[in-house]
Amino acid sequence: QVQLVESGGGLVQTGGSLRLSCAASGRTFSSHAMGWFRQAPGKEREFVAAISRGGSLTTYADSVKGRFTISRDNAKNTVYLQMNSLKPEDTAVYICARAAGTRSFATFRASNEYDAWGQGTQVTVSS
Repeated sequence: QVQLVESGGGLVQTGGSLRLSCAASGRTFSSHAMGWFRQAPGKEREFVAAISRGGSLTTYADSVKGRFTISRDNAKNTVYLQMNSLKPEDTAVYICARAAGTRSFATFRASNEYDAWGQGTQVTVSS
């Protein structure tokens, strides 16, 4: 069973930046697309960004497009989320996830397309 462990969250002022990391266990990391989701208090979990297994394709939620960048290092079994120009509405627990499928050149936005989830890391943006 794969384990996903996020790190890099914290408290930052509006306009600041954070870089989240998600380290995956196991030998199949490069066979799966990966994604980041977030969940704010009292709200549904929402899609943030996804990256294909090889890293050539990425997709973003409209709310973060142009501010966030997802990337991966398959040699290190790690996926990243660089977050710039942070806003108070970005405050949430950020959770990384592994897509169930192993199709190449594909990204996934729906949470039911993911079969493994991390515990999450808290990001708080103060105004």
